[in-house]
Amino acid sequence: MKNWVLAVAAVGEVLTGLVLLVYPSIVIKLLFGADIADIGVVISRFAGVALISLGVACWPCESISQALYGMLTYSSLATLGLLFLALSGKWHGSLLWPAVVLHAALTLLLARAWFKPQDQGPT
Repeated sequence: MKNWVLAVAAVGEVLTGLVLLVYPSIVIKLLFGADIADIGVVISRFAGVALISLGVACWPCESISQALYGMLTYSSLATLGLLFLALSGKWHGSLLWPAVVLHAALTLLLARAWFKPQDQGPT
């Protein structure tokens, strides 16, 4: 369960990061209903690089607990941040609420995986 949830989270962040890197204006438009220009494009591309890095760093491996903690921290803070933006009413892109729900669900799955005892397998 932990590997599956972590892999889904990692792939999602890498894909989002790639789109931010290549075409940041579409992500900003769909999430926040706003246009970006100049330095906003540059910052969005750096955010894309950061999300790609997060996804790569959190790819499931032999010792997944550190990656799980990292992805759980990111996903829970992203949920809170996106929820705050959505509730403020200033930003309202067509994908903002779906992103809130997706991150909330991912946070719950990651938390569940964190609290679930590790299978030891046959000894």
